[in-house]
This record gives sequence, structure tokens and C-alpha cells, in this order.
Amino acid sequence: MSEEPALFRQAVEALRSVRTRPEIELTEVRAPQRLAPWSFAYSAEADGPADVLATGRLVLLHDPDGEEAWGGVLRVVAFVRAELDAELAVDPLLPAVAWSWLTDALEGSSARWTALGGTVTQNSSARFGDISGPARTDDLELRASWTALDAELTAHGDAFCELLSSTVGLPPVGVTLFGQRQSSL
Repeated sequence: MSEEPALFRQAVEALRSVRTRPEIELTEVRAPQRLAPWSFAYSAEADGPADVLATGRLVLLHDPDGEEAWGGVLRVVAFVRAELDAELAVDPLLPAVAWSWLTDALEGSSARWTALGGTVTQNSSARFGDISGPARTDDLELRASWTALDAELTAHGDAFCELLSSTVGLPPVGVTLFGQRQSSL
């Protein structure tokens, strides 16, 4: 195929129309080339209160012939990683809570989707010897994919941004955390 299918172009334009809050930055990056005939990707960074940082990736895959496992022709893939406090990293409920951030974001965005699946992983790393960095780090990784039921992917992009917001502990838009002040400008 040499020309992008109209459905794929429409889906990409919908993702490009996503407007983020100031704490989130989306950057177009080269998409994986071998997962589907057509693909598009964003890398993402989100800054939260107390210097919590999350990074991620949102990938759109399109196979005009469809994939049986997808149950459709448009697959959205999300990856989010954030460093955690050691206390939070040992919470046995953390994976379920992190997964609910995604499902709540998808449901709250009115995205039309099916076939959602993924994993939530808690990682702990200890450094030894002459390696720089903190002695221990704890991370959360969420990997998920779902099938979009149409090319209107703005809501899917909004859900991904909401997932990033939840991961770094940002309050809902319009809510100010105690200790934060609004600029008078």
C-alpha cells in the first residue's frame, strides 16, 4: 500500500486534535513499523505535583484487513511509566488502582472501544557499586491496548492524557491542590 487509507488519515487527524493540559506534552515520534501496515505514535511526558514525572507512548495501529485478535481495524496501544515513592510501591492494591485509572479515563472520555487488555507492573531496582543514582527506585508500568470502534480517536487521546494525569497525581482540570497558587497574570 502506498497511499494511507482514509480511515487511518481520519484517525490520525483526530489524535492530532487532542488538546493537553499544560503539565502534559505530546510529541509525534516514529511509530513501530512491523506491527501493522499503518501506524502513528506520540511520546508523552507529564509533570505532577511533588516533581512526579510520567513518560509514555500512545500508538495507533491500522490494518485495513482487520486482525482477528483485535476484533476490528484500529488498535490503540498505551504505555505509561512513572517513578513511585517506596511506600506506594509496596501497596498490594496499586496494580488494580492503576488499571482503574485507565478504565475510568476511557469510560469518562466517551471513547468507543472494545477488547481492552493489558498489564500493570511494579518494578523495584537497587543500585550497587559505583553506579550513580539513588540506591533504590520503584516504578509503575502500565501497558494496555484496545480496539477503537471508529476513527474518532480524540476521546481516546483525551483518555490517554487523563491516564497520565492520574498517574502523576494531577487534580481534575479546574481543581487546585492545597499549596498551589494560581498566577495573577
